[in-house]
Amino acid sequence: MKYILKLALVIAIALNSNTFFAQQNTTEQEQQYAIKKTTDESKRTINDRNRKLGDEQNKLKKEQKKLDKQQKELQNSQKDLQNTNKKIEKLEADNQKLRNKINTTSVSDEALQKQEVKIKQQELEIQKLKLKKIQQQKKLEELNASV
Repeated sequence: MKYILKLALVIAIALNSNTFFAQQNTTEQEQQYAIKKTTDESKRTINDRNRKLGDEQNKLKKEQKKLDKQQKELQNSQKDLQNTNKKIEKLEADNQKLRNKINTTSVSDEALQKQEVKIKQQELEIQKLKLKKIQQQKKLEELNASV
């Protein structure tokens, strides 16, 4: 009887040990699956965040380009306005010199008429430049308002 008891005990232990190892394998597989699942979720989350950050960076780059373009347009507009003012001042100074020349020197009627025509042409050019100046000022004001 002792022999049968010992044999039953050995068989019971053997059966229990196989069950134990099978449970251990199952538990390890479940842990590996859980780790893989967590890793995959982490990768997806990281990829989503990276994509969102990339989109935000692209958006900011576009806005920066737009602001740079507006700033350049503003500077160009100011430069154009300054150049127009210089042209107007130069033409007005030339006109004044011609008037002084006409008033101080005695020249023939034909030369006098030519100089007066030249003065009228320059005055017309001055008026055109003043109109251009007004348009440039309006453009500059619009650019300042948009910035």
